[in-house]
Amino acid sequence: MSSAALTIDQDAWRPQYNPWLIAVVVALAAFMEVLDTSIANVALPYMAGSLGASNDQSTWVLTSYLVSNAIILPISGWLAGTLGRKRFFMACLGIFTMSSLLCGLAPSLEVLLLFRVLQGAGGGGLQPMAQAILADTFPPQERGLAFALYGITAVMAPTIGPTLGGWITFNYSWRWIFFINIPVGIVTWLLVRHFVEDPPYLSRLKAAGVKLDYIGIALLALGIGALQVLLDKGQEDDWFGSHFITTLVVVAAVCLIALVIWECFQKAPIIDVRMFKSFNFASSSLMMFVLGIVLFSSLVLMPQFLQTLLGYTSQLAGLALSAGGVVLLIEMPIIGQLTTKLQARYLIAFGWLALSIAMFYSTKRIDLQISFQAAVLLRIVQVIGLGFLFVPITLVAYIGISPEKNNAVAGIVNFMRNMGSSVGTSLVTTLIARRAQFHQGRLVQYARPDNPNFQNSANGLAQYFAHSGLSRHEASVRAYASIYEGLQAQAASLAYIDTFMVLAVGAAIMFFLAFGLKKNDPGGGGRVAVD
Repeated sequence: MSSAALTIDQDAWRPQYNPWLIAVVVALAAFMEVLDTSIANVALPYMAGSLGASNDQSTWVLTSYLVSNAIILPISGWLAGTLGRKRFFMACLGIFTMSSLLCGLAPSLEVLLLFRVLQGAGGGGLQPMAQAILADTFPPQERGLAFALYGITAVMAPTIGPTLGGWITFNYSWRWIFFINIPVGIVTWLLVRHFVEDPPYLSRLKAAGVKLDYIGIALLALGIGALQVLLDKGQEDDWFGSHFITTLVVVAAVCLIALVIWECFQKAPIIDVRMFKSFNFASSSLMMFVLGIVLFSSLVLMPQFLQTLLGYTSQLAGLALSAGGVVLLIEMPIIGQLTTKLQARYLIAFGWLALSIAMFYSTKRIDLQISFQAAVLLRIVQVIGLGFLFVPITLVAYIGISPEKNNAVAGIVNFMRNMGSSVGTSLVTTLIARRAQFHQGRLVQYARPDNPNFQNSANGLAQYFAHSGLSRHEASVRAYASIYEGLQAQAASLAYIDTFMVLAVGAAIMFFLAFGLKKNDPGGGGRVAVD
């Protein structure tokens, strides 16, 4: 059947139940999965102590989940076409829920890692299928609002995850961060079974049959698995100073390049790389990748700065971020409405500009004297641009793409955002470590015996500690130690400023790219505007 016929057929089809009821159901499933990518972070020390593992070993609880999740994401469109989208979505929900129970019951770290791989595989299909279901369930003129609901889950869940995980672990047990998925998963599975249905074109695609691409799957699993592990462990193992990381870089590069070449010549590829010939799709995928970098970088930067340098508790740091989450909660539906009145590329351009200005503003506001109120305001400023990006970029990805590609679009777009989050987290940790070393080397030059300011500070502190009851020698040692601690804090603060500047430059580049996107009919969802 031709693409035009499929489009007409899809426009004529409408779900049996209220689209907003379906939207809430699938968004709940996506929220549960995204929440699980971050909720376990703060519980790692408790897991290590309970299961007799080291802290380094416990980080594989996160890595194992992310690896299997990343492998499933890009091929979720192919799996949905092979199995049927509703059946695939329910299977993912079932696997995710059952593996959550098994993770909570795990008697050892090795068993927990096995079930986390299974949980990541089940969760990998939930995000893209939820988005694809929304794209098919709503008419084009309402698609922006539907994606706004999905955007709330994708942006809010990582913000809530660490705070909720810390509260559950502290008050109950780390096992309950997995057990809470079980009732939600069961209820959602039953609701999906009752309310969600596949559109007609999916039934025809499934009936046509799809040949299993063993080589493509093998290249994808090896390439993405190696890439995810090296991003997660790179800074910890000193990047190219480690033979393990260097080997992973070679494996990832060879497998992913070979995958692209192989898939270009397949009639039924597991990843339709030919979609990247569309400038709009390629650009929106790149933007979603950069959005993942900026979103997760800022989610790491702010609480880490507040906790490590200002002494905030995890709950207080989470509270400082929560105001930004409230702003996004209010902003997303408004942006969804704006997509029906303004071209998506203009909203995207404004979002990148606002984000770039916010990151640059952060370089001026971040210091060791920042108050809690100023930190809350800074986080609000940082998230304003995010609301103008997630929904319009998602909308733009579908422009000019035929309906039978909706599953593939959703899978790749979500994969790009998830990989961006991994790159962003790795980028932040590396930049802060390296730039802190650089600034510390610069600042140490001023801590010399022949520097009168340094000597005056050291002598003043020594006198203060001597008056507190310490001996002259102890007071002197304590004074130099205090100055060095302050120097390290200043160096770290400057490293955070440098990192925010990098994010500002990246957002500014995306601002200019936004004007190259195709015009869309604001009331027509994925339809290209005719000049």
